[in-house]
Amino acid sequence: MTPSLPTIYLVRHGETAWSVSGQHTGRTDIPLTPAGEAVAKLLPARLAGVTFSHVLSSPLLRARRTAELAGFSPAVDPDLQEWDYGDFEGKTSAEIRKVHPGWLLFRDGPPGGESVAEMTARVDRVVGKLRGLSGNVLVFAHGHFLRTLACRWVRQPVGFAQHLLLGTAAICKLGFDHHNPDEPAIAAWNT
Repeated sequence: MTPSLPTIYLVRHGETAWSVSGQHTGRTDIPLTPAGEAVAKLLPARLAGVTFSHVLSSPLLRARRTAELAGFSPAVDPDLQEWDYGDFEGKTSAEIRKVHPGWLLFRDGPPGGESVAEMTARVDRVVGKLRGLSGNVLVFAHGHFLRTLACRWVRQPVGFAQHLLLGTAAICKLGFDHHNPDEPAIAAWNT
């Protein structure tokens, strides 16, 4: 008997001071704002009626705290961490483009951090893990990571992530069209 295909629910962490200011927040471990905590507490109602066979989280505080406030005790997976922004950590895109005109994260990567190739390899590893699971899977992670994950889920290059906007505490859903493992699909985005 073939195991059932997983349905993957993605949740971006709640608001932080740096998500409000637009600063790239890779490995800096900052807390949620009070507004971010309040929205995280609303997630159970938004996920009502869904039973999860697996709940996973990035090890970073903002993702773990979002999961906890939503009523989950996730298993921590270091591969779910946000992109390592290296020299661009804590900087806004506008600040970066003053020095590097035309820079795009999903095309160029950050100097001193993870390259696009390194990020692709890490996310592909996560896609492999998720496809090996069954049932409903809940993943708490970060904006650029989740955008990259969605691209790689549907076998698109990382650059396509530039077109997938994702708000804080947003929920997305990945699955398969026609219940066919050869037809991965984005079922819902940024809800």
